[in-house]
Amino acid sequence: MREVNLRSVDLNLLVVLQQLLETRHVTRASELLNMSQPAVSRALQRLRETFDDPLLVRTAQGYDLSARAIEILPRLQVLTSSVEQLIAEPKFNPAKAVDVVRVYGLDLEVACFVAPLFKVLRNEAPQMRLEVRTEPRNHFELLETGEVHFSLTGMEPETGEGQYRRLLIAQSGIVCMMSADNPLAMGDLTLERYLSASHGLVSMTGKGPGHVDDRLAEMGHKRHLALRLSNFMTAADFCETSDLLFVLPEIVARRIALGRNIALKPVPVELLVSPINFFLYWHERYHRDPMCRWIRQRVLQVL
Repeated sequence: MREVNLRSVDLNLLVVLQQLLETRHVTRASELLNMSQPAVSRALQRLRETFDDPLLVRTAQGYDLSARAIEILPRLQVLTSSVEQLIAEPKFNPAKAVDVVRVYGLDLEVACFVAPLFKVLRNEAPQMRLEVRTEPRNHFELLETGEVHFSLTGMEPETGEGQYRRLLIAQSGIVCMMSADNPLAMGDLTLERYLSASHGLVSMTGKGPGHVDDRLAEMGHKRHLALRLSNFMTAADFCETSDLLFVLPEIVARRIALGRNIALKPVPVELLVSPINFFLYWHERYHRDPMCRWIRQRVLQVL
């Protein structure tokens, strides 16, 4: 078999070759290809040189395939079909999909936003699998490394913003959570009363002060932090059994306070902030992935 340098071969000629071999007619092939007959004739000559074979041979009834062309045609049809499928946009059929969707978020973010999505998956994509990670991590590190498809968070990336896309899925104000038996649960929660208490902090990264501490520092105040947690779920347990106060997104606080001896109070007006945005993030590598596009569409409809 002679060696062939593909860089020296005009692969566009293979489309012309297929039409010539299927029609066995130069004029008919030119019509189907929307090319002039002389252009197709020139292409045929180049193909003959490339394959070192006549490909089409004259007979009394017109053109017929050479022995080499008979062998080439079925392989060429498979090849062009494969190339078309390679270039065509892939389609996603949720009913038959067996993909694994990997999501990262903290426990309460997952409970609030992923659980409703899972119900949709069970109904519309029963063979798909959802893998959820909730351990304290950098949300964007997992997206960067490709370990997850999506990340749920109210945080924003500190670097590499151009790598990520996001979808706003919820907004929430903040509230102060405490035991219903805490004396501060009665009456207005002024800044003075708030500062007199001991506090808990949910820190996703485990580092640095919270936003409330930054706000207090701007006003020249400091609160007593008695407890730091890495997840929301256990905050209610500590509130219910101690005198601690937690400032949390309202959507999260209401979820974990259900059925508990917990009171939710408006934060002091001095600590009010703009609504907290919760985003669904994904990396640019998955932006056009058919499965991920379908998930995002369903998230929009569900949430």
